[in-house]
Amino acid sequence: MAKRIVKVIKLQVRGGQANPAPPVGPALGAAGVNIVAFTKRFNAHTQDKNGQLLPVVITVFADKSFEFVVKTPAAAVQLLQASKSEKGSPEPNRIQAGSVTWEQLGAIARDKMPDLNAFTLESAVKMIAGTARSMGLRITGSPPF
Repeated sequence: MAKRIVKVIKLQVRGGQANPAPPVGPALGAAGVNIVAFTKRFNAHTQDKNGQLLPVVITVFADKSFEFVVKTPAAAVQLLQASKSEKGSPEPNRIQAGSVTWEQLGAIARDKMPDLNAFTLESAVKMIAGTARSMGLRITGSPPF
């Protein structure tokens, strides 16, 4: 028989660096989850992505047990890393914050494909390109399609 779901919690936690401090502790404590057990399992699961801001979806069951799913880092975070920029442009249509290549967009799209609402890699690349443009990043090179 399936367990009854009590709560679904969505957080963004740095990979390999979860601790009982906010936002993890208060969110899990309110749901009655063992915070130390979560932080140990999360840190062990994400030690290869140390320091990256990772979205995590935690499902809490009626018996206070839990499961979690770690998503891929946000497209904006990956674009900032690829362009080596601190942040996006305050006026994307006037001020350029940096540049990325179509190959970098393809790599980000392949990484994000399980979390995107796209059927083909081409449409995923176009979605990531739109995010890059809205951040004020210039896309260099020729499109692969």
